[in-house]
Amino acid sequence: MFKIKKNIKSIILTITSLFVFFSFAFSSKLKIVNYEIKNNKIKSNIKIVLLTDLHSCKYGEKQKELINAIDQQNPNIILMAGDIADNKIPHENTRLVLESIGKKYPCFYVTGNHEIWAKDFLDIKTMFRDNNINILEGDTKIVEINEQIINIAGIDDPYIGEDLFYEQLNNCGNNIIKDAFNILLTHRPERINNYLKYDFDLITAGHAHGGQWRIPYLLNGLLAPNQGFFPKYAGGLYKFDKTDFIVSRGLARESTRIPRIFNRPELIVINLKTN
Repeated sequence: MFKIKKNIKSIILTITSLFVFFSFAFSSKLKIVNYEIKNNKIKSNIKIVLLTDLHSCKYGEKQKELINAIDQQNPNIILMAGDIADNKIPHENTRLVLESIGKKYPCFYVTGNHEIWAKDFLDIKTMFRDNNINILEGDTKIVEINEQIINIAGIDDPYIGEDLFYEQLNNCGNNIIKDAFNILLTHRPERINNYLKYDFDLITAGHAHGGQWRIPYLLNGLLAPNQGFFPKYAGGLYKFDKTDFIVSRGLARESTRIPRIFNRPELIVINLKTN
């Protein structure tokens, strides 16, 4: 009898442990990730929210979970680093987000590969423009916040065409403002060596989806598109000589072809502060 009770307790403990493990491992609960960037060019604090790789995924009724999370941050600027819409999933969830944030915040967007792959690519861009979103296609926009000049440049995903991609990047690099804080908004992290040829203060990207599978503190990512196994830039803050590089793990949930493990979707908050 004692052995039976002991075995039952062991089974219950094992099942409970497995349940807890899988709950954490496969959690798709939205995570807020904060980064602090200090720079002598920054004279007053500025908060930026970075959205990437939404892929039109659902975040509650009328996207309220995501929209509320953004509003709670009260950002000065929103950057969108591609694949906000998807080539196979209807755009309704993306449209709901754009309708909300485009009314409240200065928003800037560049394409990802999935948007370029979409048959209705031009319609996707129209949807962004109709919701007051600035689309950057190798050009720059100057934003003044709290008497602080922010120069935001952005380029299309390389699937737009390699020649056009490099033309856009060169144009952005040639429009850097020496005394302003210069941001380059991109989709592809693996192209970082191309971006670093120019003196941007901050570069942002997505695309890697956090490497899909992670082991906390041991493996930052297993597999990422265009980087392969054990990607160097799966997600996080990477520091170079004069440039900070932030790669988001993205917001994709059910649209991911490979399930995410220990890799929750994330909303990135970038706090710019004086050095």
